[in-house]
Amino acid sequence: MNFIETRGNDGQRPAEVSFSEAILSPISSFGGIYSPQSIPDLGLTFLSKHLNSSYKVLAKEILAAFEIDIDSDIIDEALNLYDKFDDPDNPVPVIKVHDDLYVSELYHGPTRAFKDMALQPFGLVLSSLAQKRNENYLILAATSGDTGPAALETFKNRSNVKVVCMYPDGGTSDVQRLQMVTEDADNLKVLGVIGDFDDTQSALKHLLGSDRFKQTLKNKNVQLSAANSVNFGRIIFQIIYHIHSYLELVRQDAIEIGEKVYLNVPSGNFGNALGGYYAMKMCLPVEKILIASNNNNILTQLINQGRYDLREMAVTPTTSPAMDILKSSNIERILFDMFGATRTRELMQQLDNDHHYQLTDSELRSIQNIFSADFCNDDEGKDFIKATFENGYLMDPHTATCFKAYNTCREKNLKTIVYSTAEWTKFSPVINNALTGESGVQDQQALKAIAETAHIEIPAMIDGLFEKAITQNTIIEKDRIETEILNFI
Repeated sequence: MNFIETRGNDGQRPAEVSFSEAILSPISSFGGIYSPQSIPDLGLTFLSKHLNSSYKVLAKEILAAFEIDIDSDIIDEALNLYDKFDDPDNPVPVIKVHDDLYVSELYHGPTRAFKDMALQPFGLVLSSLAQKRNENYLILAATSGDTGPAALETFKNRSNVKVVCMYPDGGTSDVQRLQMVTEDADNLKVLGVIGDFDDTQSALKHLLGSDRFKQTLKNKNVQLSAANSVNFGRIIFQIIYHIHSYLELVRQDAIEIGEKVYLNVPSGNFGNALGGYYAMKMCLPVEKILIASNNNNILTQLINQGRYDLREMAVTPTTSPAMDILKSSNIERILFDMFGATRTRELMQQLDNDHHYQLTDSELRSIQNIFSADFCNDDEGKDFIKATFENGYLMDPHTATCFKAYNTCREKNLKTIVYSTAEWTKFSPVINNALTGESGVQDQQALKAIAETAHIEIPAMIDGLFEKAITQNTIIEKDRIETEILNFI
């Protein structure tokens, strides 16, 4: 299967590219990104066939349906990385919390966040491609907290790649920051940027689309790629766990194959929700995808009103910082799939130039046929954390936003799959505050308090962070990003 450009072709690039080309060079004509030429329609027979399949077998079959041009032995090696998760036989546990609400725990990998689900195999695939081509790659990553640690973890010490990770200084949890600034591999560089996540992502997309920057790298024998979800290499691995989670409900006798469910996704950059959308188009019986936001509720505005308006908005820091995003890159792939390249280019140019766009009534109806949305403020989220803990389940503040959408967006009495994107350890001061009312408690103390209260252990990879040396201490203004990257190269 080939991949095509979300904003159409400029006549300077190929009209279609292979999967490997799309992930090695993820920005397409007119500043667009790549999407699959078509989505494989697998049907319910695919679900029945894989009812008893392992996660890795399911994953390999889904990748095969996209006919990606990656050698089978590389795919096997990449998927074997799931063996390093907490439970190699079940890397994504699905836990019943209420009679009709199940939580798909996506955080059982090495950095305790859902980005490991895609970035662990993706890192190996991209590095293997670079070695096979005898090329050197600079991988850029912009993070609101979870992509950065996962990207650094998957690429560290891999051949033929260097990674520059940009995070908003002060805009992540302390644990997320420590996961990045204690990395000491020679091929990794971490930049704290004075600004917000949108500043770092805008810098990333600008550099990916800059012919001058790419030529400067080429003169140094370096190619350019990205680890963010603008790269479809991330998205293709995010389709898998939606299908797995549905099959888990069947295995638990919660539903029968063919029975519709709600997918309930905490959303920032929309890659997780996009994976659910593609899974729905492939085979998954989904009533609707419920989009949960925090106070940065641009997605709620879009889905409820058809309006994407940044003119009076600025990123608001919240207790769910990985969702503190206003420019959601993967909305572009939804627009492209529903309305085509010409309309997508028009809308994205309006957003770039005028900082807003408005969907037509018919376009809004198309969006609302698939998605419903609501947002959850910090106090509501902490209330959900406390109530759910008292009911026997401990969750992080991003997962908590889904409980608001669960209450307000469902129109039918169907089972709901909530996607938990991070372990409680990543945001322990917020959770401790929700459970006890105490404020100002630092991460290490909060971790110990919650572990004692909940009778659970702090994972070694989190507990050990506080003893590691800080090796990455660069904090810069956003206009210094390019210079710092070139100095590192």
